[in-house]
Amino acid sequence: MGEYSEECLLTFLERQSQLFDEPVAGTIEEAEAFLEDCMAIVVDTLDDVREYFDENGIDVNNMGKDELEEASEVFPLPNGQYLIVEG
Repeated sequence: MGEYSEECLLTFLERQSQLFDEPVAGTIEEAEAFLEDCMAIVVDTLDDVREYFDENGIDVNNMGKDELEEASEVFPLPNGQYLIVEG
């Protein structure tokens, strides 16, 4: 596997419906290819999530940490990191 951990890929597979109406991946390999194609990133903290959105012109100034974590593009990972996928 490349830059995405197995737990990251499994989390995306299980929770992809929070961002997409139809599944975009059915296997770990498809999930990895999809995340690479859309340049998804893994960050360490919610502050990093906020910084990512700010850098990409998404106004999150009025969002609390709970709201950031619940954004459809944000997938909390079991290890405490966050996967950000832009749909």
